[in-house]
Amino acid sequence: MSYAAMRSIGAYVPKRILSNQDLAAMVDTSDEWIVKRTGIQERRIAAQDETTSDMGAKAAQIAIERSGVNKSDIDMLICATISPDYFNMPSTATLIATKLGLGQISAFDISAACTGFVYVLSIAKAFIESGMKKNILIIGAEKLSAITDYSDRTTCILFGDGAGAAMICATNDASEAIRDVNTGSDGTYADLLMTPNGGSGSIHDSPERDKVFMQMKGNETFKVAVRTLTADVQELLHKNGVQTAQIKHFVPHQANYRIIKAVGDALGLDEAQVVLTVGKYGNTSGASIPMAINDIYESGRLAKGDLLLLDAFGGGLTWGSALLPFAGK
Repeated sequence: MSYAAMRSIGAYVPKRILSNQDLAAMVDTSDEWIVKRTGIQERRIAAQDETTSDMGAKAAQIAIERSGVNKSDIDMLICATISPDYFNMPSTATLIATKLGLGQISAFDISAACTGFVYVLSIAKAFIESGMKKNILIIGAEKLSAITDYSDRTTCILFGDGAGAAMICATNDASEAIRDVNTGSDGTYADLLMTPNGGSGSIHDSPERDKVFMQMKGNETFKVAVRTLTADVQELLHKNGVQTAQIKHFVPHQANYRIIKAVGDALGLDEAQVVLTVGKYGNTSGASIPMAINDIYESGRLAKGDLLLLDAFGGGLTWGSALLPFAGK
């Protein structure tokens, strides 16, 4: 039987740093208020001429090089993004594939907001285990600064730009296999996190119809997120007979420190198990989890065989969790 394994990880962050002090000069906020409510101290912002596909290609190139897979052997590319280069074609994935020189491979985007990377991981796992593909490049890439309203202090403090990528490859070694991925959604909560304009559901007579900005109901989102993330992980661990003590790295979506802390406490995880990058990158939506995995990889904390628990929640609403060993070098 063919299994799917995470063979490598890579990430890219823009050079420009937007600090809390910078934001305090733009809207009515402060460093103390932002840190207390979110844990975020700074976030990265892409250059004006830097696109989501540019960042995705840079992260992907690193993941390819670390995997040892030849570009000619990559047979699919999937990109998770809510800030594509174009609304809504061509897909960002096709642009990344072209920038990487991958030829005429299968390439497409998915839109699952902050849960996007977990969703593309599940898709890659299914394609490989079915025998249809062997080497799939999955990417989470976001230029959220392009859809952020910097006059709205409730949202502009949260979001940043960046990209993360992983190579998912076929293996015959069951010990390397992605063990399980769980995903779900509930559209009845769609209005908690959304970009209300720019699509066929736009309010066409609204003076805001041309402004495609994210909107969020923060308090309601916090409550649903903590409850949903905790339940999803508990279900995944129980299904696979895994105890929290066996988890080497818990990698949650980096949305808000308070959410991460509440979920970690509910699961009985200690601080050493929880990966935190929200302070320096903010919320990068679909790029958040691979960027966090890359962070522990580059700092020397991620070793081959380490058991990862991924957990995400985003607009849709969507959620997902995954249990897998790192099968890279």
